[in-house]
Amino acid sequence: MTTQTSYLDQLNPSQRRAVKHFCGPLLVVAGAGSGKTRALTYRIAHLILYHKVDPENILAVTFTNKAAREMKERIEKTFAQELAIEKYEQRLELLKEYQQKQLFSQIYKNITKKLWIGTFHSLCSRILRYDINKYRDEKGRTWQRNFSIMDDSDVQSLIKNIITKQLKLDEKKFEARSVRYEISKAKNLGLSPAQYLRENPEYKGKIITEIYEEYQAQLAANNALDFDDLILIPVRLFEQNESILGYWHNQFKHILVDEYQDTNRIQYELIRLLSTNDEPNKKEWNWKDRSIFVVGDADQSIYSFRMADFTILLNFQSDFGDGLPDDDTRTMIKLEENYRSRENILQAANKLIENNTQRIDKILKATRGIGDTIFCYRADNEEIEAEFVINKIKEFRRNNPELNWGSFAILYRMNAHSRPFEDRLVNSNIPYQIVGGFKFYDRQEIKDAIAYLKVISNPSDTVSLLRILNTPRRGIGKTTIESLVTASQELGVPLWEILSDETSVSTIAGRAVKSINQFVKLLQTFQAQIETLPVAEILLQLMEQSGYIAELKNKGTEEADNRLANVFELYNAVLKFTEDTESNSIQDYLATASLSSDLDDLREGQEKVSLMTLHSAKGLEFPVVFLVGLEQGTLPHMRSLGDPLSIEEERRLCYVGVTRAQEQLFLTHTKERFVWGNREGKIPSQFLEEIPQELVTTNVKTKTRQNSSVSSTKRSHQTTKDISWEVGDRIYHSIFGEGEVTHILAGGKRTNLAVKFSGLGQKILDPTVAPMERI
Repeated sequence: MTTQTSYLDQLNPSQRRAVKHFCGPLLVVAGAGSGKTRALTYRIAHLILYHKVDPENILAVTFTNKAAREMKERIEKTFAQELAIEKYEQRLELLKEYQQKQLFSQIYKNITKKLWIGTFHSLCSRILRYDINKYRDEKGRTWQRNFSIMDDSDVQSLIKNIITKQLKLDEKKFEARSVRYEISKAKNLGLSPAQYLRENPEYKGKIITEIYEEYQAQLAANNALDFDDLILIPVRLFEQNESILGYWHNQFKHILVDEYQDTNRIQYELIRLLSTNDEPNKKEWNWKDRSIFVVGDADQSIYSFRMADFTILLNFQSDFGDGLPDDDTRTMIKLEENYRSRENILQAANKLIENNTQRIDKILKATRGIGDTIFCYRADNEEIEAEFVINKIKEFRRNNPELNWGSFAILYRMNAHSRPFEDRLVNSNIPYQIVGGFKFYDRQEIKDAIAYLKVISNPSDTVSLLRILNTPRRGIGKTTIESLVTASQELGVPLWEILSDETSVSTIAGRAVKSINQFVKLLQTFQAQIETLPVAEILLQLMEQSGYIAELKNKGTEEADNRLANVFELYNAVLKFTEDTESNSIQDYLATASLSSDLDDLREGQEKVSLMTLHSAKGLEFPVVFLVGLEQGTLPHMRSLGDPLSIEEERRLCYVGVTRAQEQLFLTHTKERFVWGNREGKIPSQFLEEIPQELVTTNVKTKTRQNSSVSSTKRSHQTTKDISWEVGDRIYHSIFGEGEVTHILAGGKRTNLAVKFSGLGQKILDPTVAPMERI
């Protein structure tokens, strides 16, 4: 194939420098929308076309299988274009279909089939198919090449069995999902059971170590690995066996890693071993005809909860590079030209992220026009916020024929915030999709809660009954449930008829008799009140008295917190339904919920408005973006307040949201929001303050303090920015009323206050932006 480099003409100077880099280490700091995938793709093509590197000697790591497929497709197209010109002296798109197919077939056989492109997990699995039989763990356990890979549900069941049946532990104290997370965390940090114990010597650590040890023994006995083992074991194998590491070090002469800011410690160790052959002396590293080329952006690191460690990227220069300042280094290139967003959006993003301290300095530069001003909308509540967003979407569609429903995205911090937007979209007959998650009414906890209402309304609904019979767990085993179902089927009666007959239950259910009878009596209580008790009240009491809410609270994980928030968001939705329709009928509400659940099926195949969390939005882009819920305690999240490093990650989340927008960006926040059934006052996110006001227009009119209802005798003449706060200070807040400072939370440039308000509990406030005064 030709060695011509016409494909490089499509690159900007920085991209071209990165692509033409041949040997040694290189960090490519790729800002949002700066063409990093193009740089990776063209680099691989350049290595093969210009430097004659064998495709088998190239290892390219992506973070999703989709990204791997897209990279292979781009590489094939690049080669096909070059081959078309060489063979036919025409561009690829001008060739006949059969000629194009012949070219792609040839390229696949000679190029892409030989390339090692994929995720860490898929690539390591391939390595282990060759060499896992040579590995011994710390207990001398071995695996064979025909190992199986356990999925998450298999792993969960195995760990649960170890906890409850083998070690006979209290599952409430050692919940299977939480233990699974701890073991996964240990493996991603490269810790064996013994090493985990050394770092966690307390009682809980000892028990988890015991579970971890038994878990590993059972994996080995089954010749099975979990997903974390797929990366951990190659690292351990390379550390054990110099000849095997040497083989793979020679195999992979050019290593490329995408999304380098999202690597964890064990993934970093894998790359280090393959690149350096575990040579400890940096001066002895031989970069002749080999390279390590990593692409990433610390400003877009938002996955610390998955053990991603962006300091790995920040330390690349000291670990691999020349360590020189940005202006002098030859081992770092910045891609700062943005091809996605309008200039005003990029200016906002740049100013926002400048407030972070842990980053590599860069400035996104616009290649497109300035665009429309960012609009910030303050709504009275979440329903008005949703109404504004959906009305804007309709307005854009009317005035811009080139846009379709897929041109719009609504981004939020937590899944629970999707409900008002989904309701408005349904009412407006607008198709939508939940990206990276379930629609609100399709989430597990929502389907569980709805199933309770369905059984109250219609006891013959056996599908819903089976869903909730042991949810939350009541000690009703699978065998018992199967016996009850068999009896109902043989007698030809609904399951409820069997369950509601105490004699039948006592005959069939064994030790589960008490649990089943209590469950039935709970449902019968609410069935008797279906005409008198408001549906929202029925829902809330069912969730509480069934133990569903308590189970989620006891888990204490972020996932459980999100699920609990979703349950209370459903309660809010029922209250809103009752308010709007003046109906307390369960049947009426269930009909509304059913419509929401069925919308995707009704709109299959059409362009859809995208709803997603900010974590799911990474890597995506949309002409029009609505970044909603920009309030203290939401974005930034309540758990981050007072922790400067956590605030920086929340700011990176906000930055990712802003940089998804191509043409128009809307920011919204509310004065108050339903939280767990109560109206709670909200204050704007501190991130709004960090975006220059000249880039933003708003619907908020500046109000003078003289409009406050507080008497002048109670006011302090100092502004809140000038005050040195102390525990015990009394304040007046324009929404919450009088309160007392209970804690002072110092973090970074700001000091937040924890203030206790009568009847409202404790709230965390930023005194520089909150509508409050000391009295």
